[in-house]
Amino acid sequence: MREIRLVDTTLRDGHASLWAEAMRTGMMLAVAKDMDKAGFVAAEVIATSHFKKCVRELREDPWERIRVMSRAMPDTPLAAMGDSLATFGNAPPSIIKLYMERLAANGIRRSQVMNASNDMTGRIVHSVKCALEAGLQVVVALVYSQSPKHSDEYYVAKAKEAASIGADIVYLKDPGGLMTPDRAKTIVPSILQALEGVPLEFHTHCTTGLGPMSVLAAVESGIDTVHTALPPLANGASQPSVFNVVRNLRALGYATALDEEPLERASNRLAAIAQQARLPIGHPLEYDCAQYLHQVPGGVISNLRHQLTQMGMINRLGEVLEESIRVRAELGYPIMVTPYSQFVVSQAAINVLSTERYSVVTDEIIKPESTEGPRQSRPWDSNS
Repeated sequence: MREIRLVDTTLRDGHASLWAEAMRTGMMLAVAKDMDKAGFVAAEVIATSHFKKCVRELREDPWERIRVMSRAMPDTPLAAMGDSLATFGNAPPSIIKLYMERLAANGIRRSQVMNASNDMTGRIVHSVKCALEAGLQVVVALVYSQSPKHSDEYYVAKAKEAASIGADIVYLKDPGGLMTPDRAKTIVPSILQALEGVPLEFHTHCTTGLGPMSVLAAVESGIDTVHTALPPLANGASQPSVFNVVRNLRALGYATALDEEPLERASNRLAAIAQQARLPIGHPLEYDCAQYLHQVPGGVISNLRHQLTQMGMINRLGEVLEESIRVRAELGYPIMVTPYSQFVVSQAAINVLSTERYSVVTDEIIKPESTEGPRQSRPWDSNS
C-alpha cells in the first residue's frame, strides 16, 4: 500500500488565497500546536509578499512570526516561498544570500523557489545555491500554465534543468488551478521519468472546481506528496481540503500517516476566528471555464477583491478580470504567477478605472524583466 505524504499550505497560501494574507501571527499560534501533531512533512508559513503585508497593514514583525512559529511547531519543517524581500524588483546576489541565511537562522527549514517564466538559468541558480549553503531543503517549482508552448515536452525539459541546478525536490505548481485530471495523467509520468529519482510534489488550487480530482489523478500517476489546506482556508481559490483529500486517498487504497483528530480541533478554531474577524470561509466551487481564459491565481483575486472593496469598487471585479485577458494577450501571454500575474492585473485595474486604456502604465509593465535584473548585467552569471 503506497503512502501519500502531505504538505500544509494553510498558514501561507491558504490565507493568501482567501484572506488577502490577513492572517495574524496570533491566529497561527492558536492552531500551531495541533497542526504540529498532525504529521505533515512540511508546512508553509510565509512568503516574500507576506513581509510587506505584515509590516504595512498588520503592523507585525514577520521575522518574529517565523521565530515563534518554529518554536510552536518543532516537529514540522516550516517552509518559506521566494528568495528575497524584493518580490517585484531586483535583488542583488548578496541580498538573496543574506535572506536565505536569515530564514535558516530564524527557523525555516525548507525553501520553495521559482522563476515566473520557468527560467532555470538565471537568478534561480544563485537562489538554489544560497539556500543549499544555508542548510535549507530546496524545492524548485515548475510553474504550470496552458498554452501551445507549455506542452509535456516543455515540462520534461524544465524538470531536467531544475534537477541539474541542485533541487532536492521539484514541485509542479499550478497557481491558477488550471490542471485537469486528464492532463495530470500525461504530464506527471513524463516529469517523473525526466527527474530520475528526484521527488516530485503537486500543488494546485480549487479555482476551477477541479483541484481535488487533479490531486487524485496526480497521485494515481505516481506523485507521493501533495499540498492541501485546512478548512476554512481550503477550497474556493485555495488548495483542496486536507480532510477531503485524505478521505478520498484512503477510499482508493492509499495510506497516509496523517492524524486528523488535532486537525479537527485546529479547523474548528480557525472557523471561530474567521467568524469573529469576519473573514471569508472557503467553499467548494463549481467548474469555472472563465478561469482558463483569464488564468488569474486565487491569491491575486483575493487581494484584488480586498483592494476593490476598500475603494468601494468591488462591483467592477468582473470588468478587471475581463480586461486581464486582453492585457495578458497584449503582453505576449506570460505565465500568470507572481510577479507577472500581479503586473497584468494591476494594469488591467488601471485600464478599467481610467478614462482611456494604458493612459497610465506601471513601471513593471515597461520593464517586464525587473524580477531578473537587466539581461546584460546579472551578477549571478559572473564567477565573482
